[in-house]
Amino acid sequence: MSSIKKVIEVLASSEKSFEDAMQNALNEAGATIKGISSIYIKDQSCRVRDNKITEYRITAKISFAVERSGKSIG
Repeated sequence: MSSIKKVIEVLASSEKSFEDAMQNALNEAGATIKGISSIYIKDQSCRVRDNKITEYRITAKISFAVERSGKSIG
């Protein structure tokens, strides 16, 4: 049986760290998506003010199982 996954791309940010931005992405996606299996960080950047980092930003791809009739395929 082959596994079928769907991938979405999301943007997330945090004032604390890249790790916190990643968790924010997962928390928000997980509120409406079931079966998240992985997160791939495509890009990282920071907002800077007065030579200090004020915001950590990520672009992430989140993978999850495709569901059919309430059952997970992957």
